[in-house]
Amino acid sequence: MLDDTYYMREALKEAQQAYAEGEIPVGAVVVSEGRVIAKGRNATERLQDVTAHAEIIAITAAANYLGSKYLSDCVLYVTLEPCPMCAGALAWAQVGRVVYGASDEKRGFLRFGSGMLHPKTIQTTGVLESECRALMLAFFKERRGA
Repeated sequence: MLDDTYYMREALKEAQQAYAEGEIPVGAVVVSEGRVIAKGRNATERLQDVTAHAEIIAITAAANYLGSKYLSDCVLYVTLEPCPMCAGALAWAQVGRVVYGASDEKRGFLRFGSGMLHPKTIQTTGVLESECRALMLAFFKERRGA
């Protein structure tokens, strides 16, 4: 059986692709029954859509794949702690488990309280945290010319 590290590496591949496209490097994958059924990466610049976050794109793709708006038997892996908007979408989709890499002290949902996810959603944090954080720091360092 594949573990959290394997799936977070898949999310990191999406984040790296976002980086290459000039997007903030956040990637996500949705797993069902041990299989990646959906992928997403930030596309806010490309689509000129502030809601085009990796999690939203992955949730939509997973719902389309399963033919259901509920993802209670799924796990979402994302490289950065979801923002409140994405946490709300994860709650509405009733995602069974959310696993994220790096915390987001400025815009992460935990800043606003831990009750934003569905009450039955299991949360796992810090998976490949240093790799996820390093990619984000490299992106902003490059953008700011520091």
